[in-house]
Amino acid sequence: MKPIQFSFAALMLLLTALWLAADTFAFQSGYFAVRAAFMQYSGIVAIGAMSVALILAARPRWLEPRLRGLDKMYRLHKWLGIAALVAAIAHWWFGQGTKWMVGWGWLTRPQRHGGHGAGDASGFAGWLHGLHGPAETVGEWAFYAVAVLIVLALLKRFPYHLFRKTHTWLAAGYLALVFHAVVLLKPAYWSQPVGWALAVLLAGGTGAALWILAGRHGVNRRVQGRIETVAAYPELKVTETAIVLDRGWPGHLAGQFAFVTTNADEGPHPYTIASAWNPADRRIVFLTKALGDHTGRLAAELKAGLPVTVEGPYGCFDFRDTQPRQIWVGAGIGITPFFARLKQLAGGPAVQDIDLFHSTADFDPAAIDRLVADAAAAGVRLHVRVDRRDGRLTPQAIRAAVPDWKNASVWFCGPPGFGRTLRRDFLGHGLPAGRFHQELFQMR
Repeated sequence: MKPIQFSFAALMLLLTALWLAADTFAFQSGYFAVRAAFMQYSGIVAIGAMSVALILAARPRWLEPRLRGLDKMYRLHKWLGIAALVAAIAHWWFGQGTKWMVGWGWLTRPQRHGGHGAGDASGFAGWLHGLHGPAETVGEWAFYAVAVLIVLALLKRFPYHLFRKTHTWLAAGYLALVFHAVVLLKPAYWSQPVGWALAVLLAGGTGAALWILAGRHGVNRRVQGRIETVAAYPELKVTETAIVLDRGWPGHLAGQFAFVTTNADEGPHPYTIASAWNPADRRIVFLTKALGDHTGRLAAELKAGLPVTVEGPYGCFDFRDTQPRQIWVGAGIGITPFFARLKQLAGGPAVQDIDLFHSTADFDPAAIDRLVADAAAAGVRLHVRVDRRDGRLTPQAIRAAVPDWKNASVWFCGPPGFGRTLRRDFLGHGLPAGRFHQELFQMR
């Protein structure tokens, strides 16, 4: 199981197990008793998942190697956001839907006997009980706002610069939901493991939310620089940008990526690094495909001398393993991390037997010539496949070209659908899952 799948399942199972250990709903009967229990459960899952999602969004450095890269962390962040939304909708329906059903005459509400903590009107629990009304109102409106923001984040057509700004507002919505959760959580839970775990998650999530709202996430990994050169490859719709960084960049491994800000209004965009690091010249290169409004304008907007901010490096797609052979597959702009690794290997002793497959729908002789030269300098066997000339690259073609593929690790960067096809095929033919490496380069 992948680390992100394990982490997601572990969190859901942990919250469920702790709630089951604390609640007595199994010994109760009737819709309203079960509803009260599941209101608590759905609320715990929603706020717990959102807490971890906020912690991941703060980009804690210590978590990245454990989850195998920031790209994997953001995929887990996305899953947790969806899980929180589903649980929050269930939570909202148990509350609001029940009121509607009572109003429609479908249900008869039992006589109230006081709420949580109502019997201790002079104590802390009584004080919290007095906040139930405001907490319910704040929670309901925060839920509407957060639900809309999560849905917008999932819409690929929603512009990135607007997504970046509106997604930050989720941190404020989360803080409102923390107030809702603290006030309305069943008081008895706080003295049990479920309450202790939730307290830790809420504290971590609150700290992360405040850090994000202050714009401090990633700030310690930012370095200023200036664009040195800009080159365009019109046939590929690709822009190559070379940047000279100021002091402070820690260096990077081939295969890592960074967030680059060239326009404050647009904000940082993630790009894979296409160069090996040399501290003597502090030069870093990015290859950018025109895939949207912002990237489509880069060739015209970027000029030598333009100041930029680079944040990173991030990612664990670093080619480090102990296999005697590696198979690299770079589809389209997914060739970028392999450019960096070729530069890193050039002129050095051969460490592994490597085959690089580059599949592309577009053809630019100058770009291919550079790739051929870099592969030759690194001692890497290159297989170029142009779709309209050679047909699409398939797993079968790769295995046929590398008969010893079972002793290799596979490193893939490119369209997610192609990656899933490759992974399914290679694992289905016996490749251990731990030897298939894929960069999940989708930040939303």
